[in-house]
Amino acid sequence: MALLGHIGRNVSVFVGRVRTRVACVKNFKDLSIQPDVRLSSIAAPASASAVLDNDNEVVSEKFINRNPRNLELLALAVKDRGWRTVWPSRQHWHRVVLSRSQKHVTAQVLSGDPASLSRPVVSASTQEWAVKKHLGPTCGVSACENIGRVLAQRCLEAGIRHATFRAIPWEFRSQSVQKFRDALKEGGLILSEPRRIYK
Repeated sequence: MALLGHIGRNVSVFVGRVRTRVACVKNFKDLSIQPDVRLSSIAAPASASAVLDNDNEVVSEKFINRNPRNLELLALAVKDRGWRTVWPSRQHWHRVVLSRSQKHVTAQVLSGDPASLSRPVVSASTQEWAVKKHLGPTCGVSACENIGRVLAQRCLEAGIRHATFRAIPWEFRSQSVQKFRDALKEGGLILSEPRRIYK
């Protein structure tokens, strides 16, 4: 009995929908043009000629590069070449520099752009209070290792994934420089740049 009641309700709902559909179709004059009527409150799409006349289709003559590092990320940007006798080499996009004094350790990432050689892109130092308060001594092996971790994190946050790191050979053998280099690698910074694609 319950099954017949359920079927009866479904049939009455279906018949009601058919009646509504027929009533809507009767309001249109020519059914041959619109065999399937879709009722919606959305306006008809604009004609093709109106879309072509739109100002959005006009290409601007001025071009503003919103991502100046795009060519670098694609390995197409030009590196400063011709400095074979100069050490450290200037043929890079980003270079990591570690400097140690008697009291503090400072690490910087310098850009290969000749206009901004003197300004660091990213830096970390034991002179910063946020780093200094977590360290014991500010000039030892552990300080170099922690500065490497902080610099790697800041580089990744700034979007720098590749950088070169060259130290003087007799300094490179020291334990503090080795720990700094290992901390950069563990932090996710790749210490070699991709090979440049020449076009």
